[in-house]
Amino acid sequence: MALIAHNATRKRDLMTQGLTADRPWSRVRGLIGCAPLKEGQGLWITPCNGIHMLFMSFAIDAVYLDRERRIVALDADMAPWQLGRFIRGAHSVLELPAGTIAATGTEVGDQLILTRVSEGAERAPMSRTAGR
Repeated sequence: MALIAHNATRKRDLMTQGLTADRPWSRVRGLIGCAPLKEGQGLWITPCNGIHMLFMSFAIDAVYLDRERRIVALDADMAPWQLGRFIRGAHSVLELPAGTIAATGTEVGDQLILTRVSEGAERAPMSRTAGR
């Protein structure tokens, strides 16, 4: 199953082939040891209000979301080995290929819709408790 992150404010998809990290170990590991993300790929970490780039080998964009999936902060082009911020009010973080924020015009305050889809299935927005 893939996860889609759609910016409803800008009418642009940020992620079309996303994965979810919602267990303790998957949240700690994140993208460590993974190949660089390609356009459309990403990871949704939930719950999460801050990330680090320790042991990473490629840059990413980070999109911090509140419980209603509204963007509360952005970190573009986070470099490997960088320590990120902890964002008050963030409940989850999308890790996306570097350049995604700029390419999509994404801004703080934008509303995202997260949808889980399987091949051949239609999009259906996820509830806040889906994936747990």
